[in-house]
Amino acid sequence: MKVMVIVKASKASEAGEMPPPEMFSAMRKFNEELINAGIMLGGAGLTPSSRGARVRFSGSNRTVTDGPFAETKELIAGFSVWKVSSLQEAIDWVKKCPNLMFDDCDIEIRPLFGPEDFAAELPKQQELQARLISGLK
Repeated sequence: MKVMVIVKASKASEAGEMPPPEMFSAMRKFNEELINAGIMLGGAGLTPSSRGARVRFSGSNRTVTDGPFAETKELIAGFSVWKVSSLQEAIDWVKKCPNLMFDDCDIEIRPLFGPEDFAAELPKQQELQARLISGLK
C-alpha cells in the first residue's frame, strides 16, 4: 500500500523558521533509512502558506485567497509518499522520525487510493491515457 505522510505545520514553520543543522542532519539520516528500506518514494517540505494561495470552488465560481492562512493546525509543512505493507508499518516508521519542529508536531498518515478502488472507472481511464500517449508520439 502507498501512504502519504503529512507533517503538520507549526507557528515556527509558518514563520519560515528553519530547523538548525543538527535537525536537518537527523532528518537526512532518517530519510536515508527509509530509502534504503525501499519505503520512501518521494517527498518535500513546503514553504509557509504566506507564499501560497487557495482556490475555492463553489459551483462554477472560483475564488482565490492569497496566504497566509490563519489556522496553523489546518496546514501542512511537508509530505512524503511511502510504500509500506500496512498502516501499522507506516506508524512504526513515523514513530522513529525526528521532530523538526521547535514545538509540538503532528504527523498524519493517509493511505492513497489505488487502481483497485476505481475498478469501474479503470477501463475509461486506461482508454483516455492511451489516447493521450498516442497523441504525444
